[in-house]
Amino acid sequence: MQEKQSIHGTWASRWIFILAATGSAVGLGNIWKFPYITGENGGGAFVLMYLVCILLVGVPIMMAEVFIGRRARKSPINAITELAQEANKSTKWSILGLMGMLAGVMIFSFYSVVAGWVLHYIALMGSGEFVGASSDKAGEIFNGLLGDPKTMLLWHTVFAIMTVVVVIGGVNKGLERATRILMPALFVLLVILLGYSATTDGFAEGFDFMFHFDASELSWDAVLIALGHSFFTLSLGMGTIMAYGAYMPKKASIGSTVITIAVLDTVVALIAGLAIFPIIFANNMDPGAGPGLMFVSLPVAFGQMPGGQIFGFMFFLLVGVAAWTSAISLLEPTVAYLVEKLKWSRVKASIILGVIVWAIGISCLLAFNEWSEFKLFGKNMFDLLDYATANIMLPLGGILTALFAGWVVSKKVSLEETAISENLHTVWMFTVRFVAPIAVSIVFVLNLK
Repeated sequence: MQEKQSIHGTWASRWIFILAATGSAVGLGNIWKFPYITGENGGGAFVLMYLVCILLVGVPIMMAEVFIGRRARKSPINAITELAQEANKSTKWSILGLMGMLAGVMIFSFYSVVAGWVLHYIALMGSGEFVGASSDKAGEIFNGLLGDPKTMLLWHTVFAIMTVVVVIGGVNKGLERATRILMPALFVLLVILLGYSATTDGFAEGFDFMFHFDASELSWDAVLIALGHSFFTLSLGMGTIMAYGAYMPKKASIGSTVITIAVLDTVVALIAGLAIFPIIFANNMDPGAGPGLMFVSLPVAFGQMPGGQIFGFMFFLLVGVAAWTSAISLLEPTVAYLVEKLKWSRVKASIILGVIVWAIGISCLLAFNEWSEFKLFGKNMFDLLDYATANIMLPLGGILTALFAGWVVSKKVSLEETAISENLHTVWMFTVRFVAPIAVSIVFVLNLK
């Protein structure tokens, strides 16, 4: 088969693809959620269970998304349509690509609002607003932000523009250039914060919280948490990895590349935990405070510590970078499709999509103040989009991707694209046909309760 080329371009190297996909995977949730669930569910024992789930669920589905994208060199809808036609199967499978793109657009709409909070906090930290602040004051500042639609609109708009500007640049001048700058910056900030955290009185306690090996804490619930996070953490089910895979160099190994991404994503999350939780313990705060941990507890902790203003500023800068790299990947699949289908220029497609997601985002930020009484299915707009994507669209996308790659695409094509040995391919086929769909289905059903 003659090698195809994406009209959007190709990553300069395998490592650029790895960094871009890792950037997509490392988002707001990784910075506090994974370390917290690790500490609450057996520490090192949970990490081992999580890695098993990554190998059985995350890696097989991610390999499927990458090879589908690379085989067709097109956006998710067109890639799935082409591979279905190649296998003489129904093109209705393209609904999978459509659902993923819609999920990405919906996620960006509320994700941009939260990223806007982060940008606001970068400014607050830099100005010294939290120096010596009490928990009550920090709570007032955060609640004041939620009740201030004008400030939230400003930062939501800034973040949306930041993201659209990168996507306009395309694969090489936009996504790749941003990746080359932002991902090394993210790693440097992480290491600096880890070094700072190691000097605190709570480092030993934070380390023990995350890595103590207690198999007795590995309950069925902990296994389900590991299973769910192993799927969600890798940006699966929304077409992002499929779109990025379309730009992947042909000679790059899909198997080793995907495993590298999974390992990097996990390492970043663990280092983030080691950077955050010692600071929390040194200040006798609750590590399970959820979103409040980031916007109330941590600002207070940084405000009480020597050099806290500088390192607090760096922390929120780190979170902002992680949010930015993830947000870029949320828009790319739809922009690529609009360029292919409607023959729009990338500039036109990016701006129009940017305006749409920005407008939807306004309804999400108003859910905290002016429109707080407006509910659909018992949820405000922010919670509704969050629930619909995380609990319905992404798991369904993951299940259908696994079934499509395992049962619709021919063995010859998947063997050719994954370029792994016959024995490894047999193992991959078994996991993508049976293990991964069943596992994600369990998460899907339980999350609907």
